[in-house]
Amino acid sequence: MRHDRVKGGMDRRTLLKASLMAGGGLMLEALIPLPAHAAVSGKAGADAARVTAYVSVAPSGLVTIVSKNPEIGQGIKTTLPILIAEELDCDWSQVVIAQADFDPKIYFAQFAGGSTATPMNYMPMRQAGAAARAMLVQAAATQWGVDPATLATAKGRILHAASGRSCGYGEVASAAAKLTPPDPKTVPLKSPDKFTIIGKRTVGVDSPRIVKGEPIYGIDTRLPGMLYATYEVAPAFGGRLKRADIAAAKASQGVKYVIPITGDGDNDGLVDGVAIVATNWWYANQARSKLKIDWDLSAAQGHGTAAYDSKAKALIAAGPGNDIRRNGDPAAALKGAKTRIAAQYSYPFIAHAPMEPQNCTALYQDGKLTVWAPSQMPQGGRDGIVKVLGIPADNITIHLTRMGGGFGRRLLNDYMIQAAAIAKQLPGTPIQLLFSREDDIRRDFYRVGGWHSFEAGVDGNGKLIAFTDHFVTFGDGKTAVRGGGLAPSLVPAGLVDNLAFTQSMMHTVVPAGWLRAPESNALSFAFQSFMDEVAQAAGTDLPALMLTTLGDRRIVTTPAEGNRPPPAFDTGRARDVIEKVVAVADWKTKPREKGRGKGFAFYFSHQGYFAEVVDASVTKTGEVAVHKVWVAADVGNQIINPMHAENQVRGSIIDGLAQAIAGQSIEIVDGAVQQSNFHDFPLARIPITPEIEIHWVMSDKPPTGLGEPALPPVIPALVNALHAATGTRIRSLPVNLTKA
Repeated sequence: MRHDRVKGGMDRRTLLKASLMAGGGLMLEALIPLPAHAAVSGKAGADAARVTAYVSVAPSGLVTIVSKNPEIGQGIKTTLPILIAEELDCDWSQVVIAQADFDPKIYFAQFAGGSTATPMNYMPMRQAGAAARAMLVQAAATQWGVDPATLATAKGRILHAASGRSCGYGEVASAAAKLTPPDPKTVPLKSPDKFTIIGKRTVGVDSPRIVKGEPIYGIDTRLPGMLYATYEVAPAFGGRLKRADIAAAKASQGVKYVIPITGDGDNDGLVDGVAIVATNWWYANQARSKLKIDWDLSAAQGHGTAAYDSKAKALIAAGPGNDIRRNGDPAAALKGAKTRIAAQYSYPFIAHAPMEPQNCTALYQDGKLTVWAPSQMPQGGRDGIVKVLGIPADNITIHLTRMGGGFGRRLLNDYMIQAAAIAKQLPGTPIQLLFSREDDIRRDFYRVGGWHSFEAGVDGNGKLIAFTDHFVTFGDGKTAVRGGGLAPSLVPAGLVDNLAFTQSMMHTVVPAGWLRAPESNALSFAFQSFMDEVAQAAGTDLPALMLTTLGDRRIVTTPAEGNRPPPAFDTGRARDVIEKVVAVADWKTKPREKGRGKGFAFYFSHQGYFAEVVDASVTKTGEVAVHKVWVAADVGNQIINPMHAENQVRGSIIDGLAQAIAGQSIEIVDGAVQQSNFHDFPLARIPITPEIEIHWVMSDKPPTGLGEPALPPVIPALVNALHAATGTRIRSLPVNLTKA
């Protein structure tokens, strides 16, 4: 998923507003204008105003910090408050964190996607905390009649060394609330060597509750008088409801209502279906089998995995498609190359499969809708409700719940619109819509499959002088579907003088969506695996070829795609992580055991530079074991919370390995997904989880996100290791060495 890059720091439009809390105390609002394409928000509680970034200090000294972004397990509910608390210089043990609600009039960019939370919020959140601290210090200075510059702070207390006086923040909070907030650009920030919270291992704010099994997820929402719903849709994408016999389902135990719904036919909006509402979810789900529905499935005829594969191969055979990027004369360079290498790679559709299935609770009453939603992008859900159901935006309230995983699935809000549509039919009754696991697998927005036909040429010195890729994907002929594109900046673009990226597109009725590390999760496999072939043909290895191709330390830029310029690529930072992982993994020392090998890959995505080495082996029966993964990463000059940072890297590695070797693949026949649950779409299990060793390569750049960039390189590093172990090239996923 792409988002416009936002520079850190509050600009001249940023507003700080102080107010007095009920009962006394300071409440500081920080209104930070950010891109309209990502607007979501929240509020802290009864004593808290709804603000984008906000601090309140009670007379007791208790500090409440609102976390504005949705929490999906990435730790942002802890990370953003850490930034504020650090500059506020408060005692972390005296901090209460409240999840914000959605209110685009107050909260601006609030979403979970694209690994953007850190780069977008690192400076604004720190400045909000520093401004609050400055106001508290000024209030104390005025009370004591001293220069604010003579005061210091520590753990929520203000200290005057000359007189020995001190006070807690709560003692001057009410006075501070009456002051005019300072210009955030003028407020001094701590130097990193003075940090007491940033950079320290901090347990997630919700972790103790999760360990105890407390009900904190969307699926745990409970309201008085609530009923439970399922939503039966067509078995193939694009299906329309012709007629439904609902009598038997309506007579089933516990069933209160059966409601046929005609939607707008848009997978992003409201597809046709039949809602069953019952006193508990089990009753509702059981009654689905008694529905007799006649569907029009004609739109999906001929859309399937085998058909797509056949058409993709025909498109490749027909020759290059439309240019994505072209530099120099690749054809001439290939003709003059000493060695030419060609290969074709492919990868399948895959599902998100978060542990918490899609769900949403909605209450429609007196023309107003209240929603409890585990959504990564609530703005999209609200906009969809407005469009499909006609409920005015100002009449919609969205409470953000914690999510049991998202991985990009919850950036699309079909389940929210469906819950709202059912609730609107039953005013005054809270409705919780819950997908079964089968619904979740078969009604996803999938990472689409793709096909690549590569050719490269190297000269007599082993230098890469030509590179081409004919990419077959899905789209309308001009624009690829979500997560199905190929950026013109993708390495080795900008590093090879003669290069061509071309693409051909196929139409699909299958909904496409962003999966963790969108595009990169698949492109990395194809590009870095093929580059390993190129290295072998050139008589070297992939780390050496990458270093040679990167060349001198410099910044490589790519012309903008419309109004979205790709991030600049720093070859020096890339070199640093490659050299680091080669050293820590003892790359040159190869495993002695037969059937065991090491593989390497590098990838740049979401502004993060990652190089990884995998040590893996293969048994005589083709079973893969991953023993260890080494990671070298450059995500800027500061790791905000090492505990969560490491968790994100480990989770990404495990996700990537699961995509490669657990058997993840979605098969489609006439628009219908054949997989249904974890028995035929398996997730990672403990046996495939290796030792993971992480090394941070610190640079002088601002910190960037960690939810995604560690995932892409582990897949090609793994298949390159398997080639080293067996001599067999793996050019399609998932890995199946009995077919390779």
